[in-house]
Amino acid sequence: MRVADGDINMFLFSDYKAFSKNGIKDILLVLAGSIIMASGYVFFVVPYKIIPGGVYGIAIILHHTLGLPTGTMGLIMNIPLIYWGVKELGPKFGWRTILGMTVTSGFIDLMTLVWGDKPLIEHELLLSALYGGVLIGAGLAFIFKAKATTGGSDIVAQIAYKRSRMPMGQLLILIDSLVVIVAVVVFKDIKLALYAIITIYTTGQVVDSITGGMNYRKGAFIVSKKYNEIGDFIIKKLRRGATYFHSKGIYKNDEKEVIFTALTRRELAALQEKIREIDPDAFMTIIDIRDVRGEGFKPFDDDSI
Repeated sequence: MRVADGDINMFLFSDYKAFSKNGIKDILLVLAGSIIMASGYVFFVVPYKIIPGGVYGIAIILHHTLGLPTGTMGLIMNIPLIYWGVKELGPKFGWRTILGMTVTSGFIDLMTLVWGDKPLIEHELLLSALYGGVLIGAGLAFIFKAKATTGGSDIVAQIAYKRSRMPMGQLLILIDSLVVIVAVVVFKDIKLALYAIITIYTTGQVVDSITGGMNYRKGAFIVSKKYNEIGDFIIKKLRRGATYFHSKGIYKNDEKEVIFTALTRRELAALQEKIREIDPDAFMTIIDIRDVRGEGFKPFDDDSI
């Protein structure tokens, strides 16, 4: 179901706590992540025409063919994607994503202005593909920890998932692969696609290792007296399912309600922050989940592992 135009304003201004303690921490994470990510692009990826998919991949193609600034083009392409995402999915990302995509684009162009288009390591395409992936992955992980995103493929994949129900990971690979194929056609060099695969893979591995392990999904068991408020947040804000378990504590023999939910890493970070706000005395156990099937995740007829 599409959301109303008024949700655009909610997307921009709701839950605006940028100057709270956690808000300042998120701003610092986004700034650090943006600088690291921009370094990966400027020093290693852009000079060698390595196209790691997504919006910035298209921006790199435009940079080398038309001389347009990579960061600015990435930002320009992200603006309609953000608007489309809010219209289709609701106000999910907030001010952190606006900050993330703006600052990342700004740092890419600023560093390019100062450094130029020369690679940090001359005549080392393989090393550049690897180190570019490491820096882009580390930067993305910092931004994800701030519960933000840099837009682009993430948004397109989520909209495509809503309509097709294909697994999110497969959709992201498909979208990035299409951009890489375009780069091969434009630059007429199949080797660039092979190096791009190295960068994309390295980026994913680094993101996973920094943000809490190799598993993409997390399970959370939450014990709290304010379980109704926490449950409402999971259902209405994160748009995930949750289950209540009736339980009894052994030590005090008191009745308790336990919430169980399955989430992505980014959603888990948002949930932890909200629980800290609602009930600092809550008890939360987080587990790695190898696979999740059902509404909001992979369908049961998907044979992939």
